[in-house]
Amino acid sequence: MNFLVIAQDLRVSGTSEGVVSRSFLAKLRMAYPDAVIDVLYLKNHNNDDQLELLPVNSIQSHKINLKPTFTVKWINRVTRRLFNISWYDKFIHKSYGKHMNALNHEKYDHVFIRSSGLKHETLLAAKDLPILKKAIINFHDPYPFFWYQGSLNELTGDELNRFHNMFKVVQQAKVCISTAKMMSEDLEFLYGSRKRFYTLPHQFSETVFDLTDIEHVRKKQKLVTLAYHGSIQFGRKIDVLLDAYDTLVRTNVQIKDNTEFVLRLGGGDVQRLREKYAGNNNIAVLGTLNFSNSSYEQKHIADINVILENGPFYCNILVGKAPFLASLNKPIFCVSPQRSELSNLIKNKKFIACGDDLDAVRLKLEALITDTIQTKENAKVFGDYFSDAYFKDTINNILNLS
Repeated sequence: MNFLVIAQDLRVSGTSEGVVSRSFLAKLRMAYPDAVIDVLYLKNHNNDDQLELLPVNSIQSHKINLKPTFTVKWINRVTRRLFNISWYDKFIHKSYGKHMNALNHEKYDHVFIRSSGLKHETLLAAKDLPILKKAIINFHDPYPFFWYQGSLNELTGDELNRFHNMFKVVQQAKVCISTAKMMSEDLEFLYGSRKRFYTLPHQFSETVFDLTDIEHVRKKQKLVTLAYHGSIQFGRKIDVLLDAYDTLVRTNVQIKDNTEFVLRLGGGDVQRLREKYAGNNNIAVLGTLNFSNSSYEQKHIADINVILENGPFYCNILVGKAPFLASLNKPIFCVSPQRSELSNLIKNKKFIACGDDLDAVRLKLEALITDTIQTKENAKVFGDYFSDAYFKDTINNILNLS
């Protein structure tokens, strides 16, 4: 069997999509050990992505220049003002599309096109290209950005035109998949219920990473360490969680003496949080780490890892860190809106609380911390949802459709 995977992000650190796309290639090799797996890597950075660690037959890599020419800028001003059409988008999609169109896609049994970031350039670049007719296209987030949970984007003419272009992509693609069950349902409806969206969740495989760099790891200072590594944007209820923990430190001597909460934060107003909780010595608000150091802290230092889902009312995406944290078999505390992807996946509700209810967050957090102080046991918070067996079954079902 011959596979072609078109990827936009295979970075080893800094983005969740890089982590899950690399892991997808590892899981694809695990499921089909004798297959030919070729990769077309369309990146927009100069990082060393350690591509030699990927279990593929070949990688063709191209750096996409995102800087528009003077002519593109001038035309873009006119088309946006008069027609609500972004000429810059067309320039970018053409830059990606020329590399896809140059491939001999006929020699492959299956083609995957993976999206990245908020603009889904690889998917939109495939519009009207022959390769799209045999492609399995992957949505990692809703598109356009107006529909992204926590987005403050207006529903402009530009956004509606982007929606119209993506509708054509969906219609032309052979199979559409997303990484979350709720997102698949929403996108299926959003794009007219004319084509079914299937679900293939994010994956994690340690085999495609060099995790030997632990130079900046923070040493454990308490019996039980809670850890959150990630951003604090898109309506995530970080204040509710920290207010609950702050109250527990002030009212529960056992928690004050035996626990610490270490946050590695990116995005959002980090300095505001440092100032707000400066009086609580159990809370450490620190900068981000590369994935090697970060994964070590979450795997070897943390006893309870934290997930904050997007909000404030609804979250239909699967956060990229979920499969990594699932692989650690440690307790996870998830703060979510009332309706969310993880609230459907987490069967034992002691691991999840609604971010709208401060008292519920505090009580559930207190119970989980108390249990962990008494005994540190493994926990399969997501069951077998991220297992190799589940991936094999799901990918086989999707390939049978194409």
